[in-house]
Amino acid sequence: MSDTPVKQQNTAAFYGQAVASFAVAMAATAIGIFRLNADAWVRAFLAIAVLYLVTSAFTLSKVIRDRQEAGQITSRVDQARLEKLLAEHDPFEKL
Repeated sequence: MSDTPVKQQNTAAFYGQAVASFAVAMAATAIGIFRLNADAWVRAFLAIAVLYLVTSAFTLSKVIRDRQEAGQITSRVDQARLEKLLAEHDPFEKL
């Protein structure tokens, strides 16, 4: 009666696309900041801001993933309790 959940995995192509997209975006931003016609301190400030945005995005992604995984665990525990109750229930038992 219990269904084993299928583990969701990304394909190698999806993983490669995500890595390539991130690398292109970071390279384009770095080139744009480097070629910006401004003082060095302005470019440095923009570079630090980009690094802060990237680390914040990684943290947000991890928090969302952790929350989703916690919800799945709670759901699986509730499902196991329900299956146990249904397995122990005898509809023909006299009250």
